[in-house]
Amino acid sequence: MLQLSRTSALALFLTAALFQVPAMAAQPYVAIEKRLSPEQLHAAGLDTLSSEQLATLNRLLSDEQAAHTRDQAQDGVGLREKRVEAEPVSATAKGDARGWSKGDVVELDNGQRWRVVEGELYLGKATGSRKVTIAPGAFGAWYMQVDGKTPRLKVQRVQ
Repeated sequence: MLQLSRTSALALFLTAALFQVPAMAAQPYVAIEKRLSPEQLHAAGLDTLSSEQLATLNRLLSDEQAAHTRDQAQDGVGLREKRVEAEPVSATAKGDARGWSKGDVVELDNGQRWRVVEGELYLGKATGSRKVTIAPGAFGAWYMQVDGKTPRLKVQRVQ
């Protein structure tokens, strides 16, 4: 049978625990000693941790879960399949576009991509990347505004 050192067992356990964070993201954090049986704690070597070490482990796992929840919420902004709190997105549009019209896809520096579904905007000469704000509107619509200029373009998140 494979023998693991205490350090290897702990590393393996923490890795497995962190990969399970997405499934737990919607739930409040539950302390590791409440999730595992005494046998599981012993097998992972966690029963030998001091109370300070156990508290640190729980804090790290809780912080990781909270960070993942925030990342998941931001990642879902604008997608129809993922209903999240509607928060405006501020980013920089990549490229040297002189403007956008219906059908154009705007790629942002945060990795998001948005397609113009209504409206047209001509910016004049290309000046490189532009600051944009994409804000929610009524009935699930999203609107992109470039450098505070008008008109706003109605956009839809592209996966």
